Amino acid sequence: MSQQQDASQTSGPGSPTTADAKTALKQMLDIMGSVSREDRHRIIQSLVSFFDLSPAIPSETASGDSIRKGIPFSEEKILSPKEFLFQKKPLTDVERVATLAYYLTHYRDTPYFKTLDISKLNTEAAQAKFSNPAYAVDNATRYGYLVPASRGNKQLSAVGELFVQALPDREAAKEIAQSGRPKRRAKKGTQSKQEEATDGPQPDEST
Repeated sequence: MSQQQDASQTSGPGSPTTADAKTALKQMLDIMGSVSREDRHRIIQSLVSFFDLSPAIPSETASGDSIRKGIPFSEEKILSPKEFLFQKKPLTDVERVATLAYYLTHYRDTPYFKTLDISKLNTEAAQAKFSNPAYAVDNATRYGYLVPASRGNKQLSAVGELFVQALPDREAAKEIAQSGRPKRRAKKGTQSKQEEATDGPQPDEST
């Protein structure tokens, strides 16, 4: 028998290996079609265990789960700090502090932070340096975007979170900021002083 004839017998469509695989598959499909869904699951698990098979989990699924863990609103990927600030487009130092605080909270699992953490993330995001980081953080706190936490830390407030979520929609963000801005206490005295306390100058948001 020639080598060509021998090869055709071992690898042709009618070879024993191919026929056995097709027959086994047809038999398994016939069996699975006649049992309940729960029984199918048990049979498959038994086969996997008996033949020591490990079903592969797609790498995209595993990576997607790790990316979305701890991040709100099911973002499809992790944005860099630069990308996040580019999307939100904060206009002032106070808004930038709030946006950086949001990023620390939701993208870096850092709900409690200090001024130095804000400054470092600001540098990582390739933003212009704060002229006075502590002053900017204090102003963000006065505006209600941040609130004090334990051990001298700050944390993002509910108003700050809604404010950053609304950006870059300036009108929506403005409404949230105005509704959540702390009211200045009215001083004892005449009504004019009370009005001055209510309508007087607010913290300097431009810094």
